[in-house]
Amino acid sequence: MAETHRRNTGPMTASPRCGAKTRKGTPCQAPAIAGKARCRMHGGKGSGAPPGNRNALKHGFHTREERAFRQEMRQLLRASQDLLEKS
Repeated sequence: MAETHRRNTGPMTASPRCGAKTRKGTPCQAPAIAGKARCRMHGGKGSGAPPGNRNALKHGFHTREERAFRQEMRQLLRASQDLLEKS
């Protein structure tokens, strides 16, 4: 089946190219990431670690108040189960 649709490749071919060299020594032909000088394969996409220390965020599961709340809920559940078993 012959394709009659003409592809719009103008913006792709006009985009800036990656400035890296391949192992062969020829320049990379891939388009550079927008606002960067390198393509996705040569380090244009990554910008390093995300800002802030996300590993230090606290979720509050082990706070004194939360532990006391869970203990109170367990006691209430046990009391209700005992009440249901007696009736």
